[in-house]
Amino acid sequence: METVLTRGKAPVRAGRVGRPAAGAEGVGHRDRLIAAMAESVEATSYRETSIADVVRIARTSRSSFYEHFQDRDACYLALFDALNDAVIADIEAATQADRPWQEQVEHAVDAYIAAIGRRPNLWRSFIRELPALGEAGAERQRVVMRRFADLLVQLVEAGLRAQPKRGASPLAPDMGILIAGGITLLMVMALEQGRDLNEVKTTAASAFSAILSETVLRNSPAG
Repeated sequence: METVLTRGKAPVRAGRVGRPAAGAEGVGHRDRLIAAMAESVEATSYRETSIADVVRIARTSRSSFYEHFQDRDACYLALFDALNDAVIADIEAATQADRPWQEQVEHAVDAYIAAIGRRPNLWRSFIRELPALGEAGAERQRVVMRRFADLLVQLVEAGLRAQPKRGASPLAPDMGILIAGGITLLMVMALEQGRDLNEVKTTAASAFSAILSETVLRNSPAG
């Protein structure tokens, strides 16, 4: 289900979080709190963000915070979910099932890198600080990785329906995990090294295409 956060007065999709506007029409306290968590984490870190910081930025109360989240970790995990929801939606919007496979791969990778690049400090926080949440953080990472793998499987299935004459094959779920995990790890390392994510775009797209060529497109004409 899509939620609404705010940047100024304009409602935007979950994940495109900016400073929450007090009393913004249609924007719930939960979304404002998630947006406030994002702002604080970007400015400092999750470790240095307190519930007091979140409610101050969200312009709401501590009691309101506890109506929506059990604790600080729960709000941080909700932010992680919101950002990943937005990335998945961006990838879905960037790909068209009736277009050439290579073009779809490039657009999917472009959308992924652009989404990460819009909020690099948040993604660095997830890399460095989510593991400190223990099993709760690990489980959320596994769920998100499965969601990305499922998305790739679904995008390939859409391509098969849109281009039945290509003679392509479905993408195996395990192969989806391999692609999603490999590209994610590449992005993680690039972020940790402070590299421009666009530097690894070609590598990510080439690896993605190579796997599809040897699996999905193995018995299909080129193109």
